[in-house]
Parts: sequence; structure tokens; C-alpha cells
Amino acid sequence: MAKRVLIMINPVSGVGKQKIVKDIAGKILDAVNIHADLVYTEYPGHASKLASEAKGTYDIVVAVGGDGTVNEAGGALVGSDTALAIVPTGSGNGLARHLGISQKPEQALMLLNDFKLKRIDTVTVNDYISLNVAGVGFDAHISHLFAKSKQRGLGSYVKLVVNEFSSYRSSKYTLTIDGSKKVAYDAFVISLANSSQYGNNFYIAPDASVTDGLFDICIINKFPKIAAPVLLMSMMRKDNVGRYLENIVKARHLIIEHDKDMPGHIDGEPVFLGKKVEVKINPASLNVVVPN
Repeated sequence: MAKRVLIMINPVSGVGKQKIVKDIAGKILDAVNIHADLVYTEYPGHASKLASEAKGTYDIVVAVGGDGTVNEAGGALVGSDTALAIVPTGSGNGLARHLGISQKPEQALMLLNDFKLKRIDTVTVNDYISLNVAGVGFDAHISHLFAKSKQRGLGSYVKLVVNEFSSYRSSKYTLTIDGSKKVAYDAFVISLANSSQYGNNFYIAPDASVTDGLFDICIINKFPKIAAPVLLMSMMRKDNVGRYLENIVKARHLIIEHDKDMPGHIDGEPVFLGKKVEVKINPASLNVVVPN
């Protein structure tokens, strides 16, 4: 019996690779075993709505876009039998890279023909679902600014980071990990990593796994700004970020508290999380199409 596939294309994602998907899908997909419909997302949140409506009707929902589109689609499919497939056309593509999915649309689409599935964990952050990396601190600050920028792509993101880095100050947070005693940190970044990287092969949690029933809490302490090149090179080398990384703790549950409302990000998308953030793991909660 043919698999029913819904291909959702975000027409404004990333650097334009999504434009070829409509033309190549018919040539790549197995016409005997796959019946595909194609739609375009029209506004923020539309991918979530379409994926939610697809549950029970389609076997696979294909997110053609960046990390935000993948998050919307995957978040809506959590707990269902409908699988998520990713054709990464954004500027970061963190989860796709972690799963070994090709950055070339034609090769990513070919995975649908094999229909190999992996059941992965997801993470709940207050009322949001994270598939990849969420957090508070500097990366969240940049996420909020980048969302307002008219310039997209890696170059624009890096420019924002450089411009904001010297003026951003660490902040004091209180963490309660798996019900343990509260511990205070003066942190530059607190990342909540389901997978290993932000995207573009910048690794915040090199040993993170999407199938271990845990998320990685990565705390980068306040540090001298002159050490920034060392920090960035460590992330690119896929190793620990040295003594500036307080530690990486694997956990099932976390409470973050702050004396002010916390700007945060969920898979790179800006959100406001309030003065208290509750984080918990959802083991094996999402089917994803992966390479053999």
C-alpha cells in the first residue's frame, strides 16, 4: 500500500534551496509506493497547523525549511504515528545535521523511498516543544534580534553575534536539576540540548543523543571576552568548550529561575519564558525519517 506523504514547503526559508523541491520531487519519489501532496506554508505557525491536521491521514509529513519549520511540524506530530521527514533548506539545520540528513534537497527527498524510521526524544520547555536545542542567555538574545532582521543566512547571523558580543552581560540563574538542591550560576548561556549542535556544525553538546531519554544542560559561565575565539574554535572542533563550560549535565527534568522574565529560544526561534522555566524529556516521542 502506497505511503501518503504531505510535503510542506516554507517558501521564505534560508537561502533559497526550497525553490527546487516542487520540481524535483516528482522525479525522485517512488510513484508506485508514495502518493505525495504538496502545500506551501503561508504564515508563522502554519506548518504546525498543517502537520496537526495531517496526523492520521498521512504517513509522513515532510518539513522543507529551516529549524523553525522543522520545529513546528515535528512539535505537532509528537505522540502520533505520523513521521517527520526533513528537507533542510535553512541557514542552520541543526537537527538534520545531527541525524546525518543530507543538506542537498534531492538526497534528503530520496530518504522517503527507503522509509527508515527512528523514534527520537523531544523536550518540553514550559508550553513549547524543542526537537534540537533551546535555551536562555546570549543565544536567546541573538535569536530575538535575528528574528527582527531583514537579512537572513549565516553571514547575517554571525554579524549580529559579533556586534552584540562585547556588550552582552552574563546573568544569574538558579537551577534545580532532577529535584536536587538549587544551585546558582552566573551564566552567559544555558543551553538545553536534545541533539548535539545549534546548526552549521557549531556543537554545544558534542555527546548529546536524541535517543537516550535525557537532555544535556550546557552552562557557559561568565568569561573574559578575549577568550571568545577559543570558545568558538572549541565548538567547531566538536569538543568541550574548556574551563568556560561549567559542565554538561544529562537530566530528565530541570527548573530554571530568574528574577526577571527570561527571553528564550526554542530551536532558534525567539520566545519569552517568564521567570520560571520547567524542562522535561519526552522519551521516544517522535518518528523521524533518517538515512540507512
